[in-house]
Amino acid sequence: MASDTAIAKADPLPPGDDEPRRPLKRFGGSRLGGLILALNLLSLLILFVGALLLNEWSRGLIAARQETLQAQGEILVQVLGERGVTQGEPFPTFDAIEAGKLFVDVIIPEGQRARLFDLDGIPVADSYQVTESIPGQPLPPARPAGTPIQEPDAAERARDEADLNQARAVLAEEVERALEGETQASLRRSESGDRVVSVSIPVRHVQQVLGVLTLEAGDVDQTLAAQRRALMPFALVALAVNLLGSLLMHLFVARPVMRLSAAADEVRLQRARAISLPDLESRKDEIGDLARSLETMTATLSDRMDAIERFAADVSHEIKNPLTSIRSALETLPLVRTEAQREKLTVLLQQDVRRLDRLITDISNASRLDAELARDRPRTIDLTTLLTEIVGVYEAGRKPGEPRIVFEAPAGDHILVVGRDGPLGQVFRNLIDNARSFSPPGGLVRATLSRDATDPDRSAHVTIDDDGPGIPPENLETVFQRFYTSRPKGTAFGANSGLGLSIARQIIEAHGGAIQATNRTGPDGAVEGARFEVALPLAPAGRRG
Repeated sequence: MASDTAIAKADPLPPGDDEPRRPLKRFGGSRLGGLILALNLLSLLILFVGALLLNEWSRGLIAARQETLQAQGEILVQVLGERGVTQGEPFPTFDAIEAGKLFVDVIIPEGQRARLFDLDGIPVADSYQVTESIPGQPLPPARPAGTPIQEPDAAERARDEADLNQARAVLAEEVERALEGETQASLRRSESGDRVVSVSIPVRHVQQVLGVLTLEAGDVDQTLAAQRRALMPFALVALAVNLLGSLLMHLFVARPVMRLSAAADEVRLQRARAISLPDLESRKDEIGDLARSLETMTATLSDRMDAIERFAADVSHEIKNPLTSIRSALETLPLVRTEAQREKLTVLLQQDVRRLDRLITDISNASRLDAELARDRPRTIDLTTLLTEIVGVYEAGRKPGEPRIVFEAPAGDHILVVGRDGPLGQVFRNLIDNARSFSPPGGLVRATLSRDATDPDRSAHVTIDDDGPGIPPENLETVFQRFYTSRPKGTAFGANSGLGLSIARQIIEAHGGAIQATNRTGPDGAVEGARFEVALPLAPAGRRG
């Protein structure tokens, strides 16, 4: 006789007794994550290396330009001494006129400017004033006749005047430091606003400083612009890598996810019963895992729907039998003439009602079983304690003449499993009820708990033995089918629905175990009773208390 399904709320898990979960992949173990990270880092690395190279080139360019100007300036200072610009008799003097003539004779490279300052910091010679070339930018084209002249406003003139004064102040400070006897090199703004590399060299007669020679090179902006143009290939390569990464993300992530979404919509709209994307399932990354998981999930749901449909068909068939019997009895009842026949029909009706009530109860319990297994979270269960309590309840309520129930377990050995005590208790009650119904009056039902070292996957074994007639060999598997029942004579009609063993197998398989039926035989080979054996995996070492 199948017992009612115990329905209980899930208790909170004790600390350290959480349900095992599939471990999440960290970023380092992700193929797609590694690809995305590598592509993004590669593009950033290209830009970073390019920027470093540009900075190094800029600093190297300025330093080399300053060294070149310093070498040129030292040569010019030596020439000044040889041309008599600096004299020492009777006192050290500086001939500004001869210096100006020297700037005419000495060729100053294009883009450079040489200026000579006396001991007071006053310019006495300038290559821009004695050269025939005209420095600066080309003049703009002539404006059409009648076009009004746009004069700069006061703010712009003030800003230009401030920039000019600042440039002159920086130059004067550089000259002043050079007059102290140390060569000065700097990167500053000229009076025209351009950046220039400047070198100021003291002009001496022996050790006496008589003036300062300043050389400027104004092509630094053009050179740096060329270096920036040299950085463009790095930026373009980085852009190409980012575009490639985006394309790969689209091809290998976005599009497969869209396909999976479309396939899921097909299932939702009931145009398909499962997702099948073979080209995605063969992938070895997270998208492949997702495709395989979705296909497995939909296949499981499809199997569950098929099982529900079969269960509904079986339920309708089983309910139809007592309903047909009740309808026949009700149709016959008005035709009955004697009280004995009427009493017989009434008893038949009562039996059919009890059978129908039992069917509905067990069907309701079976339909709630999946929800109960999903709601009640697994915990560590001591099978020794659980079976001891169940057998104790049966023995406490045993009536005279009913079979006795004994429980045997290894002394002092507590066998632990991970599961749900309510459903597992229902399994053992169903098996004990089944054994009691087949045992003769005054018989014995034996429940045995043991470890099986030869079965590493399911080492906890529980056997329920009875002294009944046994099970026909061809029905050893059939007894676990829904609504199958074969009861001994004398059993109350309608007391069994045929769902008890089916529910027991469903619960045991949900716990990762197995259940089977066999016959016990004696030394002569005769059947001495039936045996139901339940095998469950032991609790992991980390979950044993």
